[in-house]
Amino acid sequence: MTTDQAPAPVSTPISTPRSFAPLQAAVREAGLLRPRTGYYAVKFLTNTVLMAAAWGLFWWLGDSWWQLASAVLLAFAYGQTGLLGHDVGHAQVTRNRRAMTVLGLIHGNLLLGFSYGWWMNHHTRHHNHPNHLDHDPDILRRVVAFSPRQAQGVSALRAVVIRHQAPLFFPLLNLEGIGLRVGSMIAIRRGIVRHPRIESFLLAVHAVVYAVVVFSLLSPLLAVAFIALHQGLFGVYLGCVFAPNHKGMPVRDGEAEPDWLSRQVLTSRNIRSSLFHDFFYGGLNYQIEHHLFPTVPRPNLRKCRPLTMAHCAAQGLTYYEVSATRSYIEVLAHLREVTEQVREGTSRTV
Repeated sequence: MTTDQAPAPVSTPISTPRSFAPLQAAVREAGLLRPRTGYYAVKFLTNTVLMAAAWGLFWWLGDSWWQLASAVLLAFAYGQTGLLGHDVGHAQVTRNRRAMTVLGLIHGNLLLGFSYGWWMNHHTRHHNHPNHLDHDPDILRRVVAFSPRQAQGVSALRAVVIRHQAPLFFPLLNLEGIGLRVGSMIAIRRGIVRHPRIESFLLAVHAVVYAVVVFSLLSPLLAVAFIALHQGLFGVYLGCVFAPNHKGMPVRDGEAEPDWLSRQVLTSRNIRSSLFHDFFYGGLNYQIEHHLFPTVPRPNLRKCRPLTMAHCAAQGLTYYEVSATRSYIEVLAHLREVTEQVREGTSRTV
């Protein structure tokens, strides 16, 4: 299904297990599972230049309200750095665990200020149980509700949010950066991460250096405005990248899980893509392929797409793909639908 006039996605029946092995063999035989060291070497270099340019512009502008422009650029640079760290965590860059850990700690803790270990734990559970109301942390940690069931027994503040969650969805993404950092600190304190001391130290280095640089160059009011805009837009960028992937697609609950192929395909939405989309979304616009093959390097996901489409057609599975604009429309439409169900006091199986 690829047209922008497509109806809201519905779940394909999953009573009959679908075979994943033929598609897995085809992708492996095509050499698409191998790490792309050369590609990522260039990617690390260009991303370093982007980060350096953003901070260089910040330094050059000095104590000026034009710094709000550098905050926009820096938010984009942070988002690109996060996407690169995402690839590291999925073993797309290297299969060496020590190298993965070092690169992950640099990109997560040191450069962005949130825990790589927390993110790995969180994101692995998401990949294992996408859109599961009880097991997917990307569903559980949100203030909005993706099912009427999630609106039951909530606090008064969250109930207000749920009643207006469609118009509040994008504004709430401004808080995503704060959420990442709060989740990181909780995970470290609970001992969930493997290297709590190293992660704590790197988080402290990031926070101190960031604060010293910003407040030493800018006046207090401008510094606060810069931080708010930078961190807010960083959250919005991450949210705009990740929201189209699963939000508004079928959710499920209970202990019974469908087969791997059905579980990943039916809960994921692809974005019809150009090279610009590949860059802006960091390859996550091929969400179906990414969930089926998390270790496939970013530039190979486009090549996996025709293989995946053909296999889904053969297996009778809906391969759902729309434009970027349509994906956001569907996310907001789903949130409005849940709100209406909550207001009416009704529930349905999704």
